[in-house]
Amino acid sequence: MTSILVTGYKSFELGIFQEKDERIKVIKKAIRHDFIRYFDEGVDWLIFMGNLGFEYWALQVAKELQEEYDFNIATIFTFANHGHNWNETNQIKLSEFKQVDFVKYSYQEYENPSQFRNYNQFLVDNTDGAYLFYDPENETNLKYLAQVMQEKDDYPIQFLTFDRLNEFLEDW
Repeated sequence: MTSILVTGYKSFELGIFQEKDERIKVIKKAIRHDFIRYFDEGVDWLIFMGNLGFEYWALQVAKELQEEYDFNIATIFTFANHGHNWNETNQIKLSEFKQVDFVKYSYQEYENPSQFRNYNQFLVDNTDGAYLFYDPENETNLKYLAQVMQEKDDYPIQFLTFDRLNEFLEDW
């Protein structure tokens, strides 16, 4: 079994506020390309954290590809009340993260900051690699998870970068 953690920028971190934004098409094209390569290499689990933006777009692509490829999707949320205060549109997106092959919550509710550190470590310890849309020059809270990934020996990380997206755009 091979599992890949899928995460990246949230939509607001990219300045994307509408699902009709043309940049999403380019991002999804890159995701589709990379996911197909993963499935051809034998990946059979994609693991999500339930975040809007890149993860949601990747989830949409993954669900489309499940019609063609044999793999499973899991969402491991930090807390049971993840997204409880989101608006109605985002609640619908959240429900899609819950309609996958496996759903789990790491904690019932927030108690202290160490939960995030433990959650990040758990995700890295229980996956075989990561697909990460992140650029250290455009830093966000993802830096903490990226650091845990980079500290683990033999943990391959495939970065989706702005440069790679530009290449997809040029090829399109």
